[in-house]
Parts: sequence; C-alpha cells; structure tokens
Amino acid sequence: MPAATTSPTLSAISLSIRTALFGLPLGLAMYAPHAAAEQPAGHASSATTLDRIEVLGERGAYQVPRTGTAMKTDTALLDTPQSVTVVTDKLIRDQAMQSMADVVRYVPGVQMAQGEGHRDAPILRGNTSTADFFVNGVRDDVQYYRDLYNIERVEVLKGPSGMIFGRGGSGGLINRVTKQANWTDQAEIAATIGSWDQRRVVGDFNRALSDTAAFRVTGMYEDSESYRDEVELKRWAINPTLSFRANDATTFAFGYEHFEDDRVTDRGVPSLLPVRGAPLRTDASTFFGNADLSPTWARVDALTATIAHDFGNGARIVNQTRYADYDKFYQNVFPGAYTAGNGRVAISAYNNLTTRKNLLNQTDLTFKLETGAVKHELLIGAEFARQTTDNFRETGYFPAVGANATAAFVTLPNTIYTGPVAFRQSASDADNHSVAKSAAIYIQDQIEFSPQWQAVLGVRFDRFDADLRNNRNGTSLSSSDDLVSPRAGLIYKPRENISIYASHSLAYVPRAGEQLASLTPSNRNLDPEKFTNDEIGVKWDLASGIAASLAVYQLDRTNVAIVDPNNPAQSLLVDGQRVRGVELEASGRITEAWQIMGGYAYQDSEVQTPGAQDGNRLGQVPKSSFSLWNRYDFNPNWGVGLGVIHQSEVYVATDNAVKLPSFTRVDAAAFYNVNDKLRMQLNVENLFDEDYYASAHSNNNLLPGSPRAVRLGLSYRF
Repeated sequence: MPAATTSPTLSAISLSIRTALFGLPLGLAMYAPHAAAEQPAGHASSATTLDRIEVLGERGAYQVPRTGTAMKTDTALLDTPQSVTVVTDKLIRDQAMQSMADVVRYVPGVQMAQGEGHRDAPILRGNTSTADFFVNGVRDDVQYYRDLYNIERVEVLKGPSGMIFGRGGSGGLINRVTKQANWTDQAEIAATIGSWDQRRVVGDFNRALSDTAAFRVTGMYEDSESYRDEVELKRWAINPTLSFRANDATTFAFGYEHFEDDRVTDRGVPSLLPVRGAPLRTDASTFFGNADLSPTWARVDALTATIAHDFGNGARIVNQTRYADYDKFYQNVFPGAYTAGNGRVAISAYNNLTTRKNLLNQTDLTFKLETGAVKHELLIGAEFARQTTDNFRETGYFPAVGANATAAFVTLPNTIYTGPVAFRQSASDADNHSVAKSAAIYIQDQIEFSPQWQAVLGVRFDRFDADLRNNRNGTSLSSSDDLVSPRAGLIYKPRENISIYASHSLAYVPRAGEQLASLTPSNRNLDPEKFTNDEIGVKWDLASGIAASLAVYQLDRTNVAIVDPNNPAQSLLVDGQRVRGVELEASGRITEAWQIMGGYAYQDSEVQTPGAQDGNRLGQVPKSSFSLWNRYDFNPNWGVGLGVIHQSEVYVATDNAVKLPSFTRVDAAAFYNVNDKLRMQLNVENLFDEDYYASAHSNNNLLPGSPRAVRLGLSYRF
C-alpha cells in the first residue's frame, strides 16, 4: 500500500482514489475461476470514524435518527422506505443482552428459532434463516451463536434487501456494527454474575495514540451454567482495532477478531404427538439425550481493512476487505418421538464439521448532484467475493441396540441416555467441498423532487457461481445464476417530521442454498427462490423525542421446488408461502426521565405449496406479538426498568401438528450510579416465573423458557 501524503492537493486525492480502488483488481482476481483466494459475501460499510456516519444520535438513547446501512448512504430513517429497527448500545446494556435471541425479543415481526441448539436462527417476517447475518455490512453466514461484547448497535432490516446485500436476506437481515478505534479516550470493564453460576467479564479500552492514530481493544470471557441440566457455556474473544488519519479526508481502519465458543448442544424436549399436539410436560431443567456427547464449538478469526476518502461536496469512496476463517463443529444426542403407551422417548445422534474461508472486497462511491431543481444522491458500487466450504457429517449408531441401529430409547423419568454411541458416515452423510464465487455491480439514486417528494430507485446485478465436489464418489456439480435485484420506493412528507412511503423490493436464494451444501443434480438448473416484498408505511418523529413507525406489507416466497407428483424424477416450481403483516414500533424519550422501546406485530402467514399442508400457518410465526421496555430515572443516580413480552400461540412447523401456547413474560431492572465511574445494575428475567416455551426446531425439539433468573452487573469506567 503506498504511503499516504499529507499534501491537501490533487496528489492526495489521486492517492486516495488509487488506494481505495486497488481492491477492484483484487476482487476480480478473487472471482476468477483460477484464483487461490477465498471469500465472504455481503457488503461493507464504514468503520473507525466511519461508524459515526452509520448512525448519528444521542449516545446512550434508545432511538437514533439516521443509519448508513439500509441505503449505504448517511440517510435519515425518516427518509428510508423500509422498516428498520436499531437496537442501541444503551438498550443492549440496560437489558443485559448477551445473544441475538436477546436482541430480537423487542423487535416487532422477528422471532428466534431454536437452531438445533447450536446456531442463531432468526425468523424475519415468516422466513427462517441461519445465513442472513452481517458485521459492519459484511456477510457473516456460518452457523454459530454470536456475542455482543464488541457491538455498538444492532440493525434489523425487514423485507428483502437484495439490491444492497445481494443473495439471501429473504425476509430481512441482521447487521451488527462493531466498536471501532476512535479519538475518544475511554475505558470500561464490566463483570456479571447471575443465576446458575453465570460468570462473565467484558472489557473495552479505547485510546488516541496521537492526532493521527487511535487504538481500541474489546474482549470478553464467560464461564456459565444453565437452568437446563448439564448444559454449560464457555466462550472468550478479543477484538483489537487501529485507525489512522492520513489527512483530513482520508482514513484507514484495521481490525482483527478471535472468537471461541464452547457449549452443550441442547435440543429441548419432545411433544405428546401423536396423542396430542402439545409439549411433553417436564420440568424446565430436564435434559433429554446425553450432554457429554453433545458438544458444540465455534472458532472465528477475522481480519478487516477499510480505506475511506472524502472528496468534499458530498462525494465519498470507501473500500473494504474482509477475510474470515471459520471452524464449526457440533454433535448431538437428542430426543425424538415420545410413545405414551410405554413412556419411551426415541434418541438419535449425528455430528457435523464445517470449515469455511471467506474473502470479500467491496468498493462504494457516493456523490451528490443536481439536475435543475431535482437533487440526487447516487451510489455506485462493486463487490467481489469468494467462499470455500468443507462439510463433513457422521451419523450416530447405537451398538447396544444393534450394529446398524440409528435410534435408541430412554424411558421416563430417566431422560439421560447412558449407552455407547459410535459415529460413522452413513450412505447419505455429506462429505463435500464447495466453492462459491460472486461478482456484483449496483447503482442507486436517492431523488429529492421537492421538500415533500422523494424517490429511491436502485438495481443490482449479481453473477453467482457455485461448484461442489462430493468427496465420497468424486462427482462434481456446478450451477450459475444471474440475479437482478431491483428496489423502488416513493416517499411523501406532508410535514418535515412525517413521511409516508411505499416500496417494492426483491431478493433471491440460489439453489446452492444459504449454507452452500444443498446443490444436487435435481436442483442445480432450477431458478433461484424469489422473495417479493410490497410495503407501505408511515414514520413520525415526535417533538418529544419518540420515533414511531407503522408498516403494512405482503411478502411472497415463490419458485419453491417440490417433487412432480406425475414424475417423481423431476421437480416443479410453485408458490411457497405468503405473509401479510402489520408492524407498529416506537422508541425514544417520552420525557427526560422516561425512555421506551417496543412494538406490536400482526402476521397472517399461509403455506401455498400444493399438498396436505396447503393453507396451513407457517411454523413459529405468531399471529400477534407485543413488547414494551421502559426505563425511568428518578435522579442521576437511580433508575428502574420494566419490560413485558407477549406472544400468541404458534405452531411449531408447517404441518401444524404441534402448538406452543401463548405466554406473557415480564422483565425488570434497577440501576444505580455510585459515581461518574462506577455503575451497578440488577436484571431480573421472567420476574413472575412464567412457564413458557421460548423456541423450537421441530415437533420434538421444543425449548422451555428460562425460569426466573437474576443477573447482577458492575461496571467501572476509567
């Protein structure tokens, strides 16, 4: 990389352009079939001082006015024709959030599935995904549990966002914005102890090394048990970042993260099927299977480099490169069907190892211009990505039952399986190597016709190629897709603080699958699944400091592949599902002392695939859900928090055979600032000890919610 000059003349601008654009040939090399590099997929936004551009708002509040993620430009949420929820660092701290499941609990229209006890699995507007996660706008699509130790805020975009983020994002996506080195000297260490021997420490150290350099490091260590018998968690991470100012217009940012997560894979409890479509009633702590033989671990190493140059007059270029190396393993000995006649529960087992290397390079150029009385803010971007994945799976066999037995049993109340399990590959277990390459170009125009009327028009073209080699038999498969993802929005502002919008957007999921392991001879030539979202909404920034929004949408999933009933050797593409919904949200300050975050969602979901399930409701999509968190400060030292979450009953799966009952959960907190450096916090989850089921994966993998849990936190700033 050339050394940066301090001259403010054309030589500096020329250097910045060359430096930022060096990634274009790198990206082309990544995409080339003979390239040796390896990719991610997703998009990048700004870092270091760039995160100031991502969201500008009062630090510590529950509401922010702007985001740079949904449009990839610094845009007011009021002028964004899409439903977006921003979970701020203050809300994360006040609720003592530690997981993505904690984050989405107060986001209307989003639920969290169980994920087989080893991964985050959000359900966004009825669409379950394990891949639609991003870090600073860059794809983070391996299946694991993410932490919040280094997070500035979490942004939840609802509805397909293919124009900005490319493939995936079928019902929406979740973007984490990380803490970056900046020129604010601050440091904090926080410790938490809680029910079931929770022990957690988080540190954040940020210093200006000089007028042109800054360093920051965040870290975390946790060693905790669980309300679930024999379940435990150990994880640690460190994330140093460096920021440099070459001059007033050019910045460089570099970061590295190492993250380790070790836990027990917990698949919950079975149901009473076929006698009754309800959960098997057990204590919330009861574990089925064998915890000692159910380990999960994830290892993540990620490097990022961001170069940004501001030309002035609204013109800016950003180039970001991210390399991430993931190792993920999980093994589970877990429950299946329950037989009421003899009180037996079937036990099965398997394991899976995934290694993935991602390399992504992205360049975004934004600038403003005027054509007569019409103002434009243009985004022109290119993205190149390469992703290699190795996937290896084994089936668990039970010698005590038979040499080739793939199932055993436990008998109530003895739910722990103590016999031997041998893991080896079955005829259908995966052992493959895949390479996915993508190259994309996109353009977007934010048009201001007048103070009252605005429009957003954009289109993205992705070339997505996937190659898969089956190591078991040596066969290879390939597929290619050309994805055109448009976006259109119209905004009318009858007043400066009110906007009424209508939008249309598309996203695609290629047949390679969101985890790149589902390419088969029968599906490789099929068109990708298509997700279409039509939405109208109102956003209103009240003078008191509350931001409120109302969105009404219809999201259709089409090009779903099913077996042709007249020719089982072929597949048919049919409509898959439809979700019609309403989302109401409010966040911010009611008074100087009272802050809120909450919302309501109504979701009318329907399976549209021909067959027995046609017309059924989608799994784990409640018709109605409500959440409201309040914080009230009596004085600068004392404050309290109170939250309520309600969810109507849900079916576990699209067969609508098992139903989880509705529930209402209350959370509470108390805050005490000893002085301007020392802070104490007490959080109580499930204050009234409600019995409920938090999530599920299948009809016989139902996870009971936590009983009343207490967390005591202490933080010190220096």
